[in-house]
Amino acid sequence: MGKVSGSKSGYDTPDDTSEKEITRGITIMKSIIRDRDKAVTYNVNWNADNQLIGSNAAKLASYIGTLVRMHIPITATRWSNKELGSAKDKIWTEILRSFNIEDTTIRKKYILQLAGKRHRGWRTFLTNKYLKDKEIFLLNMIRNIQDENFKKVSATNRERASNPTYAYKKGRLGYARLEEKILDETKSDATSLPPHVLWKEARVGKDGTVRDDVQHIYDECETLSQSISTAEDQENRSVLSRALNVPEYPGRVRGKGHGCTPTSLYKNPRRRNSSNQEVMETLQALQAQVLQLQKDNERYRCMEKCSSQLKETSEKASINCQNKFPEGISSCQLYLSSPTYRLVGKGKVHNTSGDLLHHRPLPDGHLKVSVDVVLDKDALLPIPDIVSETTLLRDAIGSFVAWPLDLIFIDDETPTKPASKDKGILRHNESVASQKEVFAQGSQQLSQKIGSRQKNKRDLPVTSLPKKGAFVPRYQISLETLVDSSDMATAGAIRLLDMEEDIFGYSCTETVGKEDLEHIFRHQELGVGVIHTYIRFLYDNFMRGNDQLSNRFRFVSSSLVNKALICREPDSCREYLVKRFMASSTNNLYLWPYNSGCHWLLLAIDPLKEVVYFLNSIDGEWTNYPDMKQLVDTSIKVFRSQRQARVPRTKSSNITWIKVQCPLQRNGIDCGYFVMRFMREIINMNQIEIPITYFDEYKCAHYTRLQLEQIKEELCQYFIVKRLISI
Repeated sequence: MGKVSGSKSGYDTPDDTSEKEITRGITIMKSIIRDRDKAVTYNVNWNADNQLIGSNAAKLASYIGTLVRMHIPITATRWSNKELGSAKDKIWTEILRSFNIEDTTIRKKYILQLAGKRHRGWRTFLTNKYLKDKEIFLLNMIRNIQDENFKKVSATNRERASNPTYAYKKGRLGYARLEEKILDETKSDATSLPPHVLWKEARVGKDGTVRDDVQHIYDECETLSQSISTAEDQENRSVLSRALNVPEYPGRVRGKGHGCTPTSLYKNPRRRNSSNQEVMETLQALQAQVLQLQKDNERYRCMEKCSSQLKETSEKASINCQNKFPEGISSCQLYLSSPTYRLVGKGKVHNTSGDLLHHRPLPDGHLKVSVDVVLDKDALLPIPDIVSETTLLRDAIGSFVAWPLDLIFIDDETPTKPASKDKGILRHNESVASQKEVFAQGSQQLSQKIGSRQKNKRDLPVTSLPKKGAFVPRYQISLETLVDSSDMATAGAIRLLDMEEDIFGYSCTETVGKEDLEHIFRHQELGVGVIHTYIRFLYDNFMRGNDQLSNRFRFVSSSLVNKALICREPDSCREYLVKRFMASSTNNLYLWPYNSGCHWLLLAIDPLKEVVYFLNSIDGEWTNYPDMKQLVDTSIKVFRSQRQARVPRTKSSNITWIKVQCPLQRNGIDCGYFVMRFMREIINMNQIEIPITYFDEYKCAHYTRLQLEQIKEELCQYFIVKRLISI
C-alpha cells in the first residue's frame, strides 16, 4: 500500500499551521542541556516571601515547562494524582542537576507547585489548539471537557477572563520579579512592598498611565492600611480584598503572586490543631474553674441570705449606724473582716446626705471614703471600682471608694499638722485633705467677714499672690461661702457652662456639680467637669482675641476621648481626633488631658509634624497606656492619608513620641492640678515644641503647694467672675 499525504489520504487531516500561529514555539531549552553536560549550573535567588527572582528565574520557569512536557502524560487530569509521584521526583532531580537550589521541603514544594501551573497551561494549550477540531480524537481529554461540571466552571472562567475588570499588564514578568524590578529602580532598602502597591504597578500599561478605577482602589487601600492592624489584616481579609470587595481565598495572598502565603508574608507559624492530651488538659482546667465558680456562687448565696436577713431590720439599723458618724467629713480607720479582721488603711469618711460615688448612688450599707494611707499593701477593696477597674486598696490612694459601715471607725487622733520639724507627719506624706485643714485654720475667721459678694473681685490679681507664709486662699473662701449660701448647698445641685465650638471643635454644655466644687475646696481628685472649666478659663483669658494663640493651640475633649470610650467605641474616638486634626491649616499643638480611669496626664500632639509630647506627673511611660497610644498613632496615620501627605516608606509607621521631664507629684491626688498647670505654662510660653527637659522658666522637680493653690484660685475666681454661683 503506497503512502498517502495531504488531502489525498483516507483521513481528512488538516494542514499543520502551528508555525504560522505560534511565533515563539515550544522551547526544549537546549542550552540548559548542553550546560548540564558541561557541569555548568545556574544560580537562582529568592525574595523575603520565598518567591523565585533573579536573572535566571525566567529560565528556570521555562525549563520547568519543558520537563513537565517530557515526563507528565497529557492524559493526567489532576496534578495531585499520586501516580505522578515518581514523575514529579524526576522533575525535581533534573532541576537540581542544572540549578543551585537547596534540597529542602519548602523549595521542592514551590518548584512542584510551579510545575503544576505549567502542566495546567500545557493542557489548556492542547485543548484550545487541537480539540476544537473534531476530527482529532484524544479520548481522555474529550471525556473530561464533556463533563457538565467542567463545562460550567469553564464557562464561568472564560467569561471572567475575557473581560477582566482590572487587567494585568505585565505579561510573564510576575509579581515577584515586578517587585524586584521596582526595588532595584528606586534603590530602596526595603525587602518587600505592600500587596496593593504591587497590584497597582502590575496594572500600569507601557505608556505609564494609571486608570482612574485602579487609582481609586489604590487610594482606598492606603486609607484602610492606616486603620487596620497587621493582625487584623492577617486574621480576616486583607486590605486589597476589602477594597476590591472580593472574598479572600485560603493559602494565598492577593497581589503578591505565586508562592507567597499568609504564613510566609506575616512570618507567623501555622496554627496546629490541639492534640488529644491538650484537649483533655484544657477540659480538666475548665472543670476546675466551673467547680470553683459553683463554690463561689454558693458562698455568695449564703452571704446574700445573711444580708437579706439583716436587711429586714436595716432601715432603722442603717440610720442608727450612719448616725454614729459625724455629719460631713471625718478622719477614719478602715478595716476588713476577711480573711482576718484587721486594720488596712486610713482616710476620710464622707457622711453627706445624697452623696454620690462617681456620679452613682452608693450601695446600701456603705459610705463614701477617700483613701489616704494604706497599711496592708495586699488588701482588696470591699467593692471593686468599676470605673477605674481598681481591685487593690493601694491603687485607690487619693480616690473615692465605697466602704461597709461596720468596718469604718472614726479616728479622733489623726494629726493634721506636724508639731515640729522632727515630729509628726512629713508634709509630703501627709494627706492632702489634712493639709487643707491647715489652710482652713487660718481662713475660718476671714470667711466669716467676707459677705455674700465682694465689692471688687479684681482687687487681687491671681498672678501676684502673697508670699507663702502669708498666703490665704481668698477666692476659694469666697466661693465656698457663696456655695453654702446658694442653692448649690443642696445635694444634686449643678451649674451649666457653655463650651463654644472653637474650644473642642463642637458646641456643648459642661456640667459642674457641688461634688466638683467640694473636690477643689478640699484638694481632692478632680473630675472632667473641673478640667474642662479650667480649659474654658484658659480660652477666655489667654486665647480669646489673640489670633496667634488661638491659631496655635487647640484642645481635645476628655469627654469624647478617654479610656472607657477608647475600649468601647474606638472608631468614634478616632473619627473625632481625625476631624479635630483636619480643622487645622497650620502647625497646631493639641492639648489633650487624658484620664486613664484613675489618673490624669497630658498629651500635646502636633499632627502635622507627627510628634506627641507625653507629660506624666507620676513618671510613667506611654507604653503603660497601649490603647491610648494605638489610638493616637492610628489617628495621625489616617490624618496623614486624608491630607495626602507623602511620607517615606521607611518612616511611614514611625510617629515620634517624646517623654517630657515635667515636674512630678508626690501623692496620689495632685495629677489633675498638675495637668491644668502644664496647659497654662505651655500656652503662656507660646511654643509649639516642648523641650524634653521642660521649659527653663518652669523647670522644677515638684510643684509647691502654693503653685497648685494658684491654679485653684484662678478656677474659683473664674467661677465668681462668670457668676456661676450666686445667692
